[in-house]
Amino acid sequence: MKNFSLTLYAFHLRHTFAHTPDQVVEKSSLIWDNLADIGLSAFPATSLKDFKSNLICYENGKYTPQKEIGRKTEWLTNSQDLDLGSFSTTDGFQINVNLEPFLFNDTYAVDLTLLSEPANIDINISQIQHFKPSCFLPYRIQASLGQTLWIYGEVDTNNTYQDCQLLAEKIANALVAGTNLNPVFRDSGELFASSLFIYQANDLNEPNNPVKQSQILILLNNQLNNQQANTVQLITDAYEWLLNLLCCYHKILFINYQASQSYTNARSIYSDLEKQIQYFQDLISNKIKISDLNKLLSEIPQKSFDYTRCLQDLQIHNTSVQTNINNYRICLDKITAINNKISPQFWQNFLDKECQKSQEQIQTDINYLTPGQELFGQFVDTIRGIVETEQAKSDRSLETTVQVLGIGFGGGAIISGVIVQHIDKINQPIPIISPNSPPNPFYASLFLSVIATIVFISFGWLITIRK
Repeated sequence: MKNFSLTLYAFHLRHTFAHTPDQVVEKSSLIWDNLADIGLSAFPATSLKDFKSNLICYENGKYTPQKEIGRKTEWLTNSQDLDLGSFSTTDGFQINVNLEPFLFNDTYAVDLTLLSEPANIDINISQIQHFKPSCFLPYRIQASLGQTLWIYGEVDTNNTYQDCQLLAEKIANALVAGTNLNPVFRDSGELFASSLFIYQANDLNEPNNPVKQSQILILLNNQLNNQQANTVQLITDAYEWLLNLLCCYHKILFINYQASQSYTNARSIYSDLEKQIQYFQDLISNKIKISDLNKLLSEIPQKSFDYTRCLQDLQIHNTSVQTNINNYRICLDKITAINNKISPQFWQNFLDKECQKSQEQIQTDINYLTPGQELFGQFVDTIRGIVETEQAKSDRSLETTVQVLGIGFGGGAIISGVIVQHIDKINQPIPIISPNSPPNPFYASLFLSVIATIVFISFGWLITIRK
C-alpha cells in the first residue's frame, strides 16, 4: 500500500444536560491525559507527550475547561491542526504524527493521524506494527463515546475487489493483534471511488460497552492514478461531515447503551416494588403493625424517586437520540452530495434500520415503565392512608384510657382527701401494723381510696363505651 495512513477518531463526553456551561463530567479530561501518556511511552520522539500545552482548555499544565466557554470555533487550538513531528522506523521510512482536537457542543473529538513518509513508499501488513496500532485501541484511549480507526491505502490497480477484501481482513487482524478484541466484518461498499470495508472490534467480555469497542474503516483505493488523487481530495472536501457523521454514529450507540442500562435499572426497581406489594398484602391478611407500615413508607419513596429518575433518563435519551439521528442524516446528505450523489449504502442502512429500531425501542421502554410510576404513587398513598387510620385508632384508644384513668384517679383523690381531713381532726398517729396494734382509721381510708378509684375507673369506662 502507498500513501498509507492510520487515523484515530475518538469521541469523549465533556458534559451532560445536567451540567451548567462551566461544569464537566468526571474524567472529562481523560482522553487528553491518555493521549499524552501514549506520546510519552510509545512516541517519545514526537511532541505528542506535550500537546496539552497547545489546547485552549489547559493553562499552566492544569485542565481549565471554563476557558472553552464562549469560543466561536470548534477547534481547541489557536493554530488548528498540530504537527507533532516524525519518528523513524527500522525499515528506513518515517511516520509523521498530526493531531486535530475539537469540541462539538458536549463532546470532545480527536483526529490523530499517522502518515508514512515519503507517501509513495510501500507499506506491507507486517510494517503496520511500526504505527503501533495497539496504542490506539479502546483500552488505551478510553473514549467514553467510542472510537473509529480509519485506514487509507492505495493499492495496485490490478487488485480485484476480492483481493482488496482479503487485504482488508489482514489489516483488521493486524490492528488488534495480541488483544482480546475480535474484529468482525460488518459491511462493505464504495466511498469516493474507493472500496470501503467496515469491521467491528468488540471486547468479548463487554460487547455492548461503547468504551471497549472500536469501529474499523478500511478504505482501499485500487483505481488509476488520477482517481486515486481524486479520492484524497474528496475525503478532504467531506472531512467536516465525515467527522461529524462518525461523532453522531458513536453518540447514537452510546445513548442506546445508556438507555438499555436505565431500562434495566428501572425493571430491577419495579421488581422490588412487586415484592413490597406482596409483603404489604401479607400484612393486610395478618394483624397490621404500624411499625411495619412505617418501614415501608421509609423505603418506597426513595425507590419511587429512583424509578422516576430512570424514566426521566429514558425520556432524555429519547430526545437525544432523535437529535443525533437528525444530525446524522444531515451529514450523510452532505457526504452523498460530494460522493457524486451516491449515498453510501452501509451508512444509509444504519440510518434506516438501526436508528429507527433504537428510537422505537426507547419509546417502547418508556411506554412500559410509565404505568409503574403511577403504581408507586398509588402504593404510597394506600400505605399512608392505612397508617393514618391505624394511628387514629391508636390515638382514640389512648384518649379513652387517659379519660378512664383520669376519672378513676380523680374520684379516688377526692375520697382520699375527705378521709384525710377526717383523720386530721382525730389527730391520731399512724401506728406500725402488728398483731398487737389495734386497727387505725388510716388503713381504712387507704382501703376506701383504692376501692373508690376502682369504682370511678369502672364508671369512666362505662361512660366512654356509651360514647
